[in-house]
Amino acid sequence: HSLAVKSDRTAWAWGLNTNGELGDGTLSNKLTPSPVPNLSGVLSVAAGQYHSLALSSNGTVWAWGWNGSGRLGDGSLTQRTSPVQVVGLTSVIAIAAGQSHSVALKTDGTVWTWGDNSWGNLGDGTFTNRTSPVQVAGLTNVIAIAAGGLHTLALKSDGTVWGWGYNGQGE
Repeated sequence: HSLAVKSDRTAWAWGLNTNGELGDGTLSNKLTPSPVPNLSGVLSVAAGQYHSLALSSNGTVWAWGWNGSGRLGDGSLTQRTSPVQVVGLTSVIAIAAGQSHSVALKTDGTVWTWGDNSWGNLGDGTFTNRTSPVQVAGLTNVIAIAAGGLHTLALKSDGTVWGWGYNGQGE
């Protein structure tokens, strides 16, 4: 599936919708872009394998789609065909979606993750899946984030890049 943000700050989605990843309240695939209802002030979006994220202008994060391993961050494992707010997360300035995990950067330079942690991709020092956000251990002064399939990256203000998670091909 694909996601986009229009100039009016609405989110649009199209493609595969088997797990509700288009956020339109259905499980119907869409060949052309359609709006994600009940979202406004969207600054950015991120597409995972079967889930989607949106960052709102008020610093909150919204998620929808398949919720295996808790990748939606709403405290449950329930699939959502419409956006739900990620619990306990505010002051967010950037988001990223991996295959089955999600990442957020807060204004204070901390990184928060949730979802699948099979390869340590959440960076919390465990291999425990999380249904709500946890802070990445010992990482501060971050200015940018990225998520790969099973790994996560962070750029710090000193120019160093930090990575964690699956490293089978040197990710």
